Amino acid sequence: MGLIKIQSFSFLFTILILSPSSSLSHHHRRHHHRRRNSQLIPSIFHPPFLPSNINGEWVLLHASIGVSAMHMQLLYNNKVIIFDRTDFGASNLSLPQGKCRYDDEVLDVDCSAHSILYDISSNTYRPLMIQTDVWCSSGALNSDGTLIQTGGYHAGDHKIRLFSPCEGECDWTELPQNLTVQRWYASDHILPDGRVIIVGGRKAFSYEFFPKTLNDNGGVFDLPFLVETTDPMEENNLYPFIYILPDGNLYIFSNQRSIVLDYVNHRVVKEFPMIPGEKRSYPATGSSVMLPLRLHPAQEPVVEVMICGGAWGGAYVKALEGEFWRASSSCGRMRLTDPDPKWVMEEMPSGRVMPDMLLLPTGDVIILNGAANGAAGWENAIDPILNPVLYRPDEPDPVKRFTVLTPSTIPRMYHSSATLLPDGRILVGGSNPHATYNFTGVRYPTELSLEAFSPPYLATEYAHLRPLIQAVEAGQVLSYGQQFSITFTLPFSQADAEFIVSMIAPSFTTHSFGMNQRLLVLHILGIERLYMFSYKVTVLAPPTRNIAPPGYYMVFVVHQGVPGHCVWVKIQ
Repeated sequence: MGLIKIQSFSFLFTILILSPSSSLSHHHRRHHHRRRNSQLIPSIFHPPFLPSNINGEWVLLHASIGVSAMHMQLLYNNKVIIFDRTDFGASNLSLPQGKCRYDDEVLDVDCSAHSILYDISSNTYRPLMIQTDVWCSSGALNSDGTLIQTGGYHAGDHKIRLFSPCEGECDWTELPQNLTVQRWYASDHILPDGRVIIVGGRKAFSYEFFPKTLNDNGGVFDLPFLVETTDPMEENNLYPFIYILPDGNLYIFSNQRSIVLDYVNHRVVKEFPMIPGEKRSYPATGSSVMLPLRLHPAQEPVVEVMICGGAWGGAYVKALEGEFWRASSSCGRMRLTDPDPKWVMEEMPSGRVMPDMLLLPTGDVIILNGAANGAAGWENAIDPILNPVLYRPDEPDPVKRFTVLTPSTIPRMYHSSATLLPDGRILVGGSNPHATYNFTGVRYPTELSLEAFSPPYLATEYAHLRPLIQAVEAGQVLSYGQQFSITFTLPFSQADAEFIVSMIAPSFTTHSFGMNQRLLVLHILGIERLYMFSYKVTVLAPPTRNIAPPGYYMVFVVHQGVPGHCVWVKIQ
């Protein structure tokens, strides 16, 4: 049981809930469709002069953080590591005195930062020092919450770097050990056994592991599928979309095709139908998520992949010539666990290339960033899409699944990124569609700003629905299949309350793909009302490492479609 309804016994607050006011959005009606009245508390709790942010709200956090946010990773200590390439020359942020990079590809001495550590709670950041070029690299968190960061360009294309969360002055560590082959535009994923797999990259039709698995090839395993999905003059097979499946195998999507790889025995065990329409992988860049896995002890979860946006074959070459083709407006969904999986196609409100797709605590998907015409690459796209789109996968009417939200004022084109924050906001940064930092004299200047987008569930109108987690009774370390309880409070006692508990792995986001992103809807065993405003929900932790690879997860309690701030748990 992923969702549970309880009955309240407070007459006073039942009257408050049923008093006239503006009605809930369709999104929130979906989460309590059995209620006869979906009205809010009276205006004494929400004065009519307050501006409504019912369609989402943008807040500029920093006009400049000194670097462009090409890569992002949220860490379990509520900090976000952000970094850009190092071979553009000096950034707009200095390293601490005495720290410099020498013999760089561009500068003999570079004393500027190309990475920062952003503190969410204080909205501050500090510079970090990367030794080698991380341009178009990849990453994944290991089971201890350390970022394993791989590849890049020039002297960085074989490198393995670590960043471990700390409360002091920690910084990047670069290992003396290297990758076996260059990894530029590759994708990473943590595996059930705690290793990280690195798949693909430019002219790298193979995969390898960290820590290494040694064999006669130095731990590198050929993947002919990546050769087969390469387009002449365009590639369209870079940054493949990869997901660990409940059977422990790896789903890999490249260009328009997808397979299941048994990476233990190094063989392809299944191939799926080709997605209709456009190309979907870099530089015809679309985006992808694995839709939420709803856990139940008596059945295997349904596994469904969703891919949106992209560009027609040839769009990249045409963009180099100054002709910008319309981006794809289609999304495809495919249930991998069906006996005969097939793509089911839908249409977004507009075409989009280079979008970011993120899973929200509610189980919905937000699509943001990108452009309406062109392809990924330097000066290869025009017409930025400023409006995020909310997608509700459980809405039965396909016409109602997409909702256009409040636009930003800042184009987020090539080399932008986004990630979910522990309070439910989306952190958005980057955009550098030029071969160097260009702040003037171009159509889309380099962006050093950092924004936060608050989805509709954070609107003022829904503040009275937001749960506040007090404690996880089992502590912050869980075992597989363990029963545990979460206590939380609500601002008001609810007349008819519904809850889900979601568990989200934070993603490493770059080039429109959130690597390692997954959302689990936990099975609820029961819910108990402790006091008038206090509750305890008891759930089951994920049953296996295949369902939830070991590591840190954000756990949200979602009440009538409104999540509270998460708590971090570690599963091991």
